[in-house]
Amino acid sequence: MKIALVRQKYTPYGGAERFVARALEGLVAQGVAVEIIARRWAPTAGVAGRRVDPFYLGRTWRDWSFARAVQRIIAAGDYDLVQSHERIPGCHVYRAGDGVHATWLELRGTRAPLSPWHRYTLAAEAALFRHPNLRAVICNSTMVRDDIARRFEVATEKLHVITNGVDLEQFHPRLREAHRQALRQKLGVGETARVALFVGSGYARKGLPALLEAFASLAMPRTELWVVGRDRQEAAMQRRAEALLGSGRNSRVRFFGAQEDVRPFYGAADLFVLPTRYDPFPNAVLEALACGLPVITTTTCGAAERVGASHGAVIRAGDVTALGERLTALLAPGVSEAMRGAARESVADLDLASMTRRLLALYQHLLARG
Repeated sequence: MKIALVRQKYTPYGGAERFVARALEGLVAQGVAVEIIARRWAPTAGVAGRRVDPFYLGRTWRDWSFARAVQRIIAAGDYDLVQSHERIPGCHVYRAGDGVHATWLELRGTRAPLSPWHRYTLAAEAALFRHPNLRAVICNSTMVRDDIARRFEVATEKLHVITNGVDLEQFHPRLREAHRQALRQKLGVGETARVALFVGSGYARKGLPALLEAFASLAMPRTELWVVGRDRQEAAMQRRAEALLGSGRNSRVRFFGAQEDVRPFYGAADLFVLPTRYDPFPNAVLEALACGLPVITTTTCGAAERVGASHGAVIRAGDVTALGERLTALLAPGVSEAMRGAARESVADLDLASMTRRLLALYQHLLARG
C-alpha cells in the first residue's frame, strides 16, 4: 500500500498538523509506505517527503497553485490513495480537519464582500465534495459529518467519523503531581488559588474575548486565567485583558504565548475553558480531558460530544452570562477535583493506536473496492 498525505505546511502548534504527524508514525509502524506532499514539513522518520512549493504571489495564488500541482501528481497515478488535508478537488480521501469553511463564515457573521481567498476556498470546498475521485471523507466529529451531509449532500457511506487520537500516557492525570506545585511556585501562585486554562491560537475564533468578559464578572477571590497560544493581535488582547482584569501584580490573567510543551499547564490548572466560536475538534480539549481536567466548551465545538455534566459544561458560543455561571460553578473549591476521573474516562477510547487502526481499516476497505 502506497499512500500520500497532503498538507501545505507543518507547524508543531497546529492541531491538523499534529494529526498528520501522529498518523504518519502509526502508518509507518504498520508497514505502510507513506509519503508527505507539502510546501514545508518537519522530517519524520521513515517518511519520504515530496516538496511542492510554488512561488508566492499572495495567499489565493499560493493555495490555487499548490492544489494544481497536487492534482497533477494524483493524475500521474503514483499512489494507491492520496489523502488531502487541504481543500483540493480530485483527492481520493479528504480529511475535513478544518471543518466547513462556509459554516465558519456564517457563524462569524461576515457581512462585508468576501475576499478573493474566501471566494476561492468556498469554490474549492464545493468542488471537492462533488468530484468523482472522492471515495471517502474523514470527519473528526459528528458535528462536521452532519454539516457536510446537510450542506453538500455527500453520500452517507462516504462519510467516516475518525476522531483525533490522544497520547494517553503523555497526557495523564499524573501531570498534576509532576507539575502543579513546581509551576505554581515558579509563578507565585498559591496552592489554593483556582486556575482556569485556555489553550488556543487565533484568539477571536477560539472565544478568548468572551472568556475575558466572563472572567471579569466573577466574584471569586484568588482566581486566575492562564492563556497559552499565539495570535497576531496578542498585544491588543493583552491590553483588553488589562482593562478588564487589572495589570501588573493585580492582574488576574497571564499570557504565556505558544508553548512546545503544554503539559505543565494542564498539570497546574483546575479547569480547561475553550469557548470557541467554531472548532471542528480541537486537540487541546482531548489533551485536557486526558489529564483529568473538566472542560467548558461550546455547542459549535466538535469535541463537545465528549463533554458531559459529570466533567464539564457545554454552552452557546458568545453567551458571556452562561460562561460566567459555569466558571463560577466549576471553579468552586472541590468541584473540579471531583470530576477528574470522569474527565479522563471520557477519552479513554481515543488512544493513538485505535485511531491508526481505524485509518488502516478505512484504507484497506477503499483499496479492496478498487
